[in-house]
Amino acid sequence: MKILAIILIVVGVLSLGYTSFSWTQKTDEVNLGPIGVSVNEKHTVQIPIWASIGAIAVGGGLLLSL
Repeated sequence: MKILAIILIVVGVLSLGYTSFSWTQKTDEVNLGPIGVSVNEKHTVQIPIWASIGAIAVGGGLLLSL
């Protein structure tokens, strides 16, 4: 449980610094003979501040209760 509490605190602190993350996904590949077409879609996820603070609070609560 201590490890889980520490992980929650670290993830909460990191998510306060990095408020979003994104990745690129390759989709819709079409091959017409020697010509190929593909589309890269960029996805972005925003991390709410309340979730970061909640993770820190829950991790701290777990750490103090042990």
